[in-house]
Amino acid sequence: MRSFLVALQFLTTLPIKIASKVEEKDFGRSLAWFPFIGALLGLILSLSIFLYSFLPQMVIVSLILAGSIIMTGGIHLDGFADTCDGLYGFTTKERALEIMRDSRIGAMGAAGIVMLLLLKFSILANIPPWIAWKYLVLTAAFARWSQVLSCYSSRYVRREGKAKYFIEYAGRRELAVGGVFILALFISLLGIKGLNLFFVSLSIVLISITYIKSRIGGMTGDTIGAINEIAETAVLLFGLIFMRINLC
Repeated sequence: MRSFLVALQFLTTLPIKIASKVEEKDFGRSLAWFPFIGALLGLILSLSIFLYSFLPQMVIVSLILAGSIIMTGGIHLDGFADTCDGLYGFTTKERALEIMRDSRIGAMGAAGIVMLLLLKFSILANIPPWIAWKYLVLTAAFARWSQVLSCYSSRYVRREGKAKYFIEYAGRRELAVGGVFILALFISLLGIKGLNLFFVSLSIVLISITYIKSRIGGMTGDTIGAINEIAETAVLLFGLIFMRINLC
């Protein structure tokens, strides 16, 4: 239960108070809960589709995106913006890490957020409501499991930071538990064709992780947040594409 509360506290803005002492290894164990909490977030967001069905679809999509930011505190968007700033151009590893630590958002970070939100908005606005709730659940769950994959496959490149213990104590068990859940989720919601979407989205995530590691030698909390946003966008984009060509 403690590891579940750690994951819930980290991934949401809920005012979670953990009575017992949180040990370093609890951060790693909490990763097993990440995709489950992601699926729960997706289900909550999907309620907007039904509660506000009397509104135009573009308004509903705006409410969904706003709700996502509110429930997560925009932590992953912030990481995405910092990563865009840090990895833009041919900077050194040290300079990139320095830029990402700066609390101010630069031009590339601001542009990245705008482009990302516009892309998500345009995709969701073109997915029929009767299936959009499935993609919201898959998107949120897969993105949180992608964070687990990022932690497990990388090393932490700073001395201290929020993500340090998640990465250092990420285990094969946490990755496998989440992976089985995600595969089952894709198949149960989209049928066997859902595997097409899973593997294509996974390839985008793996390419992104490999690129970030080649630039800075590992992961930071910011880059893990960026992977979350990349994973969400990959599922939505290829989900829409595969719908149009009957691959999903």
